[in-house]
Amino acid sequence: MQTEKVKVLIIGSGPAGYTAAIYTSRANLGPVLYEGITPGGQLTTTTEIENFPGYPDGVDGNQMMADLRRQAERFGADIRSGAITTADLSSRPFHVIVDGEKEIEAESLIIATGATAKYLGLPSEEKFRGQGVSACATCDGFFYRKKDVAVVGGGDTACEEATYLASLCRKVYMIVRKPCLRASKAMQERVFNTPNIEVLFEHNTAEVLGDESGVTGALLRKNDGSEVKIDIAGFFLAIGHHPNTELFADQLDLDGEGYIKVKGGTSQTNIEGVFAAGDVKDPLYRQAITAAGSGCVAALDCERFLLR
Repeated sequence: MQTEKVKVLIIGSGPAGYTAAIYTSRANLGPVLYEGITPGGQLTTTTEIENFPGYPDGVDGNQMMADLRRQAERFGADIRSGAITTADLSSRPFHVIVDGEKEIEAESLIIATGATAKYLGLPSEEKFRGQGVSACATCDGFFYRKKDVAVVGGGDTACEEATYLASLCRKVYMIVRKPCLRASKAMQERVFNTPNIEVLFEHNTAEVLGDESGVTGALLRKNDGSEVKIDIAGFFLAIGHHPNTELFADQLDLDGEGYIKVKGGTSQTNIEGVFAAGDVKDPLYRQAITAAGSGCVAALDCERFLLR
């Protein structure tokens, strides 16, 4: 098998990966970045981003990722398509296999593989993704001002998303399959004290409804088998995220949900020379701007490590 030696290997391509590539290439570290199965990451499923500084009129998610990629390439980053299929972090240089056929020896590694939002798995949900179906209220809620929306989930995240949307939208339905919320007492109280939130207990989504303009409603099935239709313009999933850490599960320290643990205020993992950036280590904020910032942190930590 062909082997290539690199100083800095970046795995993953969202705002964190591309920012890490910009910084490490400007530091003349010759980074090689593999984009993975979703070049550009989660933001490529978002139609318009309005909350990233520097874009006063908003920017298309795909366009923004293309801009970041081009910026990294301008400084010499070697950006490639392909996915890492195995990674051995037991000794330096680290050994990774790309697409099962090429080996790379890396002196340092920046992991920016992101996280994937959990969806219900409905074909209609997939059909309207980016056209009313979203997994991020903070990102997309603004587009539904004074409209009716629904949030799926009954945990803290769902309650948080629902109360945030309630400050923008006319009405927020919470679709909860259980007879109660599993969120903390404080979050439950906040939901029940918000007049324009209606909690639909013991309901499941059977179908997301829509037309060429996007989402228009949802067909819900109660636990007793009866069905009810609600009219909504936005359908928000808040049933959790899954960090893309399977490759590193037995090698890096992960928290209970599978996110990579880093040493306080840094990007350093439990293995020297391995750094983590973006949503793969951030279960809390999950924003493009925080991911980009952590990509910068990882690049600077990596540069200091290699200089030492």
